[in-house]
Amino acid sequence: MESFIKFTNQSQGRDRIFRATQYACAFTKYLLRNNSARKEIVMKLKSLESNMSSGRKLFRLGNTANSVEAAARTLKLSDPILRLCLTVANLNRALYFICDNVLWARNVGLIHDINKDRWSLHASRYYFLSLVMSLTRDVYVISQIMVQRAKDKSFQQKINQHLNDSPEVAPVIIPQIDTFLFVLIESLKSHPAVALDTMKNICDIFIPLDKLGIYQSNAGVVGFCGLISSFLGIVSLLQPNLKMKP
Repeated sequence: MESFIKFTNQSQGRDRIFRATQYACAFTKYLLRNNSARKEIVMKLKSLESNMSSGRKLFRLGNTANSVEAAARTLKLSDPILRLCLTVANLNRALYFICDNVLWARNVGLIHDINKDRWSLHASRYYFLSLVMSLTRDVYVISQIMVQRAKDKSFQQKINQHLNDSPEVAPVIIPQIDTFLFVLIESLKSHPAVALDTMKNICDIFIPLDKLGIYQSNAGVVGFCGLISSFLGIVSLLQPNLKMKP
């Protein structure tokens, strides 16, 4: 109970709850779209989804400064790949929050002379670039872990034992793929924070992909992916040891 209270006292925690509710509404609304007897429920879900989205925009008003500060911190990282990926990701996140703040001001009537669709498109582009760089960081970290695991002698014995236990595997190409997958799975098992962050970013990237028209799915896929990534974000906040660092 104490961890839940601490979670809900954080602006990030409340944002995650609102986000999960928003995408749960979107997913449920998609499932009920052809059910004529549920039209009233669909309308209520649509209204709740809109309210959750508006509430989240209010929570994110200070996130631009946080992202710029995070970019300043990641500039000091010694690893050049991590420094590049995380700094660019944080800067794009900051630009995304600026667009998001402008859209919030437009929605509440503080400003009027802006093109809402154009600013929304810019926000999706910055969000997409941020996720691409975050996923690049994930892939880099996973590859580093896999290389370290593969060099370990005791782990080499584990790989050989795994291959010996699978004699039906084709003799040339398939064992190499099997070894790669085995090392990958074992690496992710030993580093759950990396696995969680990768899964979250993969789910998240479907949202801007759909909005930008790069890979159009449907509202159901977007809602489901957003819901899963929201739950993963909640888990990482509740369990700090599952939050990827840096």
